Amino acid sequence: MGALTGERCVACRRDSPRVTEAEIAELKREVSGWQLLERDGIARLERVFHFPSFVGALAFTNRVGALAETEGHHPALLTEWGRVTVTWWTHKIRGLHRNDFIMAAKTDALAAESGHPA
Repeated sequence: MGALTGERCVACRRDSPRVTEAEIAELKREVSGWQLLERDGIARLERVFHFPSFVGALAFTNRVGALAETEGHHPALLTEWGRVTVTWWTHKIRGLHRNDFIMAAKTDALAAESGHPA
């Protein structure tokens, strides 16, 4: 795993800066499996993780939820049979912050620990 997994999220305020295009290009290298998208006018990072059952998907969802609580940064999670869609963005700034890339990298690490490498 890359350097992002060793970082911690920092508390954001409404005036915290969003990542720049240059920063996105650099950070995206560490979370290459994530899709950059825009929904409701807000840039986000999103990835679908696949599992052999609903139980496996739910267990992963709970692990991501526990990580989110630890870091104080929370994603949108969609849990379905055999898949979990994780979407990161920073609500306060309505866009992407370095925290989102940190959490994407940590989510990839959880997937790898679960036997579903990124």
